[in-house]
Amino acid sequence: MKVVLQRVKEASVTVRKEKISEIKKGFLLLVGVTHNDTDEDLKYLVNKIVHLRIFEDENNKMNLSIKDVEGSILSVSQFTLYGDTKKGRRPSFIKAAKPDKAEALYDAFNKGLRTEGIVTVTGEFGAMMDVALVNDGPVTMIIDSKDR
Repeated sequence: MKVVLQRVKEASVTVRKEKISEIKKGFLLLVGVTHNDTDEDLKYLVNKIVHLRIFEDENNKMNLSIKDVEGSILSVSQFTLYGDTKKGRRPSFIKAAKPDKAEALYDAFNKGLRTEGIVTVTGEFGAMMDVALVNDGPVTMIIDSKDR
């Protein structure tokens, strides 16, 4: 699994002209799933994200986690994170997991975040979404469960 994490002041998802999810301070997560991802991959990512210290403390040092600042998460499924652009001009998405597997792992990932006590809202799996955000910093991290 691969996650693009953006620290945000606010973020929202709109589907078919209706705002379906929004958060204030926290993380916008773009979440991609590939064929060989397992429960171990999602557990690793949940643990990493929940405890990642990228919010400033009183000394302006990145020293606080999302739990410490009582932030929220907006999690958005993003199969295009596994787009391969090596050949030609049109990306190939053969590295992205099939929708049934991807949705099951994505749902379990979000449940894991909620189990850790983080308010977690989502986009709509498989839908065309408009994602709006105010990036805080900007702070953007790419976390890949295969890099552990």
